[in-house]
Amino acid sequence: MVIISSKQAVLYYSWSLVVLCLYMNHVRTEAELRVGYYSFSCALAEGIVKEEVRNAFIQNNGLAAGLVRMHFHDCFVRGCDGSVLIDTVNPSSPAEKDSPPNNPSLRGFEVIDRAKARIEAACASTVSCADIIAFAARDSVEITRGLGYEVPAGRKDGRVSLASDALANLPPPTSNVNQLTQSFGNKGLTQEEMVILSGAHTIGRSHCTSFSNRLYNFNSTTSQDPTLEPNYANQLKAACPQGSTNPNLVVPMDPLSPATSDVNYYQGVVANRGLFTSDQTLLTTQPTRAQVVQNSQDLFGWQKKFAAAMVKMGQIGVLTGNNTGEIRVNCRVIN
Repeated sequence: MVIISSKQAVLYYSWSLVVLCLYMNHVRTEAELRVGYYSFSCALAEGIVKEEVRNAFIQNNGLAAGLVRMHFHDCFVRGCDGSVLIDTVNPSSPAEKDSPPNNPSLRGFEVIDRAKARIEAACASTVSCADIIAFAARDSVEITRGLGYEVPAGRKDGRVSLASDALANLPPPTSNVNQLTQSFGNKGLTQEEMVILSGAHTIGRSHCTSFSNRLYNFNSTTSQDPTLEPNYANQLKAACPQGSTNPNLVVPMDPLSPATSDVNYYQGVVANRGLFTSDQTLLTTQPTRAQVVQNSQDLFGWQKKFAAAMVKMGQIGVLTGNNTGEIRVNCRVIN
């Protein structure tokens, strides 16, 4: 039997508390996203992603919008787990990227591939593909003159990718305001954040098939959506002829500044020049209309709110710590 003094007992107890606190802090840290997650394990990671985004933007400024959209489409399906990057293995069970909401419109995969290859060469099996998407989206906002923001990291990559999940979770461009509110609410985002994130349509382009229903055969009583400003409708018809089967026909979502993260998108919606039904529907309720008008008049205010909403969106359903997940060596293939 070992006998210890009261002083030894106090010291032992104090030391045990220190060890317990350190352990609990480690567990808490591992289970949460945090800014600077790779500061020691792969300090070059964020800089590599930023450089690849910049190089891609110089070659094609539309890729910035593609990378922002990729982050959104990743997070809304199974959480922000990089599952949108996985290639289809079995044609009878296609992956997310081959679902109608993503194929052929989603782009920027090669930017993620290049960043991942460089990061793997510098720090093997350390940085997740999910985090690379989140970094690339932030850098895309910034390079299009949006407001930069810190990205909490520590996501793990998922092992499942199903086209059916994308169809079930991604709100289509034909959504009305109630459907959008519910879709975003299902992911823990408020109606206000839905309106704020809709502002991502200030950059990028759309295939004609995503909005041609508003131009031709709108419903049984009218061939054209009556909420669409006539001159804008004529411009869209010229770019997207009725009956065309050309999959390469695209138009900018914000014709005035398609490569700048500004509030022209909201000004267009106010003027009945929202490209999608899901854009123009924001004017159909008093709260969402008020937000659209406010955002249209306050560039810095919207940019701040957009940055905060992107950070919140980037935490949807993340796999962290000991949760099921992995660090994919190749973003297109499960380890």
